[in-house]
Amino acid sequence: MVARGALLLDVRTPEEFAAGHLDGAVNVPVQVLSTFEVPSDREIVVYCRSGRRSANAKAMLEGRGVKRVVDIGGMSNWK
Repeated sequence: MVARGALLLDVRTPEEFAAGHLDGAVNVPVQVLSTFEVPSDREIVVYCRSGRRSANAKAMLEGRGVKRVVDIGGMSNWK
């Protein structure tokens, strides 16, 4: 997805992001996502630690009319 131009959003806190994140990810904590300018021409991929914040982020983005949002869940599930 990211290789095809998707925007990868890490919706965790800046501290969590600094401790480790996926290559190419942009840190936009879910608490400030409502003010983030989402590009309309790209697929948006969201993730967090457990999947809860990314699910909220997906719902928020879809509520704003963003059509292509994928929630890949939480990093804790990938180990």
